[in-house]
Amino acid sequence: MTKLNSFTFYLLLAATPLCAQQQVRLHNAALDLQWQQQADGYHLVKGSLDKTHALQQLSGAYTVLYSAGAPDTASGYDHQPRNFPGAQYKYLTGIWRDNLRPVPMNTAGTALRFFPGNATQQNDSTILFSAEKPGAAVQARWQLDGHDILVDMTLTAKQAGYYALSTPTLMTTPEAALDWGMVPGIFMGHALQRDLILAYAYGQGIPDKPVIARERTASTLSPLIRNKAGITLSVIAAPGTARDPWQKDHYTQNDWKLGLSLMDRSGALTPTLYHPVLGQDSSYMAPGEQRSFHFRYTLQTGDWYPVYQHAINDVYHFPDFLALKQTRHSLTARMLAMRHYLDDDSTSMWRNEFYKGQWIGAQSYLGGVVGSDKDAMKNADYGAMWMLAQMTGDTLLQNQRLPNALHFKLAQQQQEPGFFQGAATGQYYLWKSKKFTEEWGPYVEPIGLTYYTMLDVGNILLFEPGNTPLKERLRLGADKLLSWQHADGHWEVAYDHASEQPDFTDLRDLRPTFYGLLVAYRVLKDKKYLDAARKGADWIVANAVNKANFLGVCGDARFVPDFATGQTAQSLLDLYDLTKDAKYKAAAITTARLYTASVYTHPIPSTEAKIVNGQPRQDWEISQAGLSFEHGGTIGSANGAGPILLASHAGMFVRMFGITHDSLFLNMARAAAWGRDAFVDQQTQVASYYWRAMNAGAGPYPHHAWWQIGWITDYLLSEMALRSEGGISFPSGFVTPKVGPHLSHGFAPGHIFGTAVSLHLDDDFVRIDQPQVDYLGAWDASHKNLYLVLLNDAVTTTLATVTPGIKATGAQLLDEKGHPLQTLDAQGPWRLSLPAAGLRVIVIHVNQ
Repeated sequence: MTKLNSFTFYLLLAATPLCAQQQVRLHNAALDLQWQQQADGYHLVKGSLDKTHALQQLSGAYTVLYSAGAPDTASGYDHQPRNFPGAQYKYLTGIWRDNLRPVPMNTAGTALRFFPGNATQQNDSTILFSAEKPGAAVQARWQLDGHDILVDMTLTAKQAGYYALSTPTLMTTPEAALDWGMVPGIFMGHALQRDLILAYAYGQGIPDKPVIARERTASTLSPLIRNKAGITLSVIAAPGTARDPWQKDHYTQNDWKLGLSLMDRSGALTPTLYHPVLGQDSSYMAPGEQRSFHFRYTLQTGDWYPVYQHAINDVYHFPDFLALKQTRHSLTARMLAMRHYLDDDSTSMWRNEFYKGQWIGAQSYLGGVVGSDKDAMKNADYGAMWMLAQMTGDTLLQNQRLPNALHFKLAQQQQEPGFFQGAATGQYYLWKSKKFTEEWGPYVEPIGLTYYTMLDVGNILLFEPGNTPLKERLRLGADKLLSWQHADGHWEVAYDHASEQPDFTDLRDLRPTFYGLLVAYRVLKDKKYLDAARKGADWIVANAVNKANFLGVCGDARFVPDFATGQTAQSLLDLYDLTKDAKYKAAAITTARLYTASVYTHPIPSTEAKIVNGQPRQDWEISQAGLSFEHGGTIGSANGAGPILLASHAGMFVRMFGITHDSLFLNMARAAAWGRDAFVDQQTQVASYYWRAMNAGAGPYPHHAWWQIGWITDYLLSEMALRSEGGISFPSGFVTPKVGPHLSHGFAPGHIFGTAVSLHLDDDFVRIDQPQVDYLGAWDASHKNLYLVLLNDAVTTTLATVTPGIKATGAQLLDEKGHPLQTLDAQGPWRLSLPAAGLRVIVIHVNQ
């Protein structure tokens, strides 16, 4: 069979033939690009950006991949330099094997590299290029649009086989000139990473091979590179090029229509896209068939982040998503429903077990835990547990849940002398074997001590500040963290339980383990803990934030980066609030920006009709846009399950918007939080964890309801603070363990326009007829007033009827600055107009 690399080129005129042109040029106020005809075709030989920045390492080369038969699928898995991920990581082995196959490793087929033989200048901003071989013809229309170059390519097959079109190599970056590169959601960094596992599995740096990533975990379809001259080049796929994760009526997350890379096939550093992907959907072509590929290059000076925002906001129109959102249940109503779900032993799967002389309580956990026999128990968000009990006055929570949950927490910490004294013995309790254990092996992580001792105990102590025995437990944990901290500030990833030697020595603890010592300082006021926290944070800033290298906390995924990156941002922000050292604030902002790459921004949500499990839905209802990863990259759970509905980052992103005024943070927070009914179980109002489950509810993870209550409260209070310009504020506690950066609240009075109030939430004190109106109550005990803070979670004005459920002697409506708008009839109902994404406050004078 004839091989593609044996073809010879001859000219194919793509438009009305003109006399041969030696030079062609595209130019406008932003870009100037010049091509010169040479013996083998048109080369891009000269370019400038904004008239002042000369472009270097220009090329103009095209690449087409071809395979006469189906591409080879033999994996390089068995030839790795070390055993990764290890036999026990059953969720990762298959997907890692797939990542090492020829197509994703970019070794499949034959690469045909060429320069176009013909160029037709249409005007100053448009050129048509074309070239043909006996086996394939390529035409490309290039057009300037500001700092963008819009390219429309068409490939026509002349012989049967598998084809992949690549974006042409506009310019390359020598390794020594590399300043930054990323395929959002896959990998990022300031340098090439020679360790393929760290780069390709953990996203810690740029692989030194031209690997092709799948769009299913590429959060934004815009690979980009910034060079040390300060020029950022990105290539952005046109909307509709990549896979739709739910095509019409079925799951299509694993379709592969777009490949993303930071190198061309020859290994030169340049942002690159592939469509179709060799051997995948639509790549097989019979003679005469055509495939089109639409994309754009963006060239800008300055930081990479505005170029990334351009892809999200201007090409994929992410902010427009909020206008489509509707909801059937307010977030507040969901919290109230989940309170009753958690009060019920059967729905919440609450279980009490007798352990070492006392009753301990937790919820059954039916997910995978090493050594379990469907007998694992776990508590999630202790801050949310104590907060909800405080806000609602729920006596069942106060008398039946919290005491045994506290006993569970105390039993979880090792008190016996030895290497692990003060550490958490494991996230889970196995009631059949009567032991605590870690999720995925016999090891103990220092960050597990931060999570399951320092954070949980610290949050409880905010509500119970006089609990002296609990303070001693906190000190015991803090001293263990101190003893495990290395001189430069870092910690080990884990210690083997049997040998007490460091485990996972191929990784570094690029996680906010230092935060446990910040908790200790806030509660115990001992400066040695703050000093050690700062030392740990400084190491994290230097080795994680500044290098964009992070590690996750999910043991079943062998700690690939996850929501711990978002926690790092909040942890650094909390350290800034405590110390007022500006370097921590700057590092928090940098980390938060990097964490936006854990949020999907595609496909563009629409009103297209779809069917989900037999139920009609519109596309926007089930959109992945705005949802974050548990862990993305090449082996994370998002590959198969999609993103998660647990929007722990929403409150932190609102806070970041308040600091930076960067609208991407606010839009991402609202896109995650608003109108997600398609993933909420209608009976319990508990959202599913993974996108793929749609509205299956908590499933085997009943404790997730606590995390949902925690993040929703944090988000609502963050929006109230933002929209009132700080007029409404409540003290914040500590982040929750594991799943993200949401903070606890309700342990101390806050302020509404200068009045001290306590959070209050009850089923009956108010009814609101518009579900897009969220609310929280606050009680002013001194003046016997109930404050009802209303949020319009919609981008249009909302008319709502508010009906009080309590007897009142009077009521007043205030605007977002606390200014009186009108006196309301004491008995209600009240018909109110709430401005778009606005806030109103009703002060209800209670007759007591």
